[in-house]
Amino acid sequence: MRLSTRGRFAITAMIDLALREKGYPVPLSDLALRHGISLSYLEQVFAKLRQHSLVESTRGPGGGYALGFRGDNITVADIIGAIEEVGDPGSARKNRGVLDTQALWDSLNSAVFEHMKTITLKSLADEQRASGFEVQERKKPTKGVLAAPVHQVPRPLVPNSVFALGQALRA
Repeated sequence: MRLSTRGRFAITAMIDLALREKGYPVPLSDLALRHGISLSYLEQVFAKLRQHSLVESTRGPGGGYALGFRGDNITVADIIGAIEEVGDPGSARKNRGVLDTQALWDSLNSAVFEHMKTITLKSLADEQRASGFEVQERKKPTKGVLAAPVHQVPRPLVPNSVFALGQALRA
């Protein structure tokens, strides 16, 4: 099993979503800024996560991404399985004079994958909270609601044109 940068970024972003699970959807631009990840790279990662229903997207102002289901149901193995491409285990080299260690690598991959199944997204988020991480809540989007205009009372006896000014000066 190969854990690539894409897999590490996916796990980091999913922990971020789990920490903000109760709030509003998280825009990818916020994730990119917080973690120093390219926005286009995150878009590719979240496309795969969305295909596997690990995240849900919300469009429009105030939109973004949220977990597809509760964090205690998502494991690191689910995230890596959605992101990483799994190679063909039958592609081992079968030449004379070459050591066949594929069985060893398969058993190691299996052990690592089984361990990743025991690590939930909720447990990773809880570890972050225990280490002192505090979520800075985003302001609630107003969704186009503007403040009521302030009515100004026109000042009396003020000329509103050149002609009214002339009449006021003559009087």
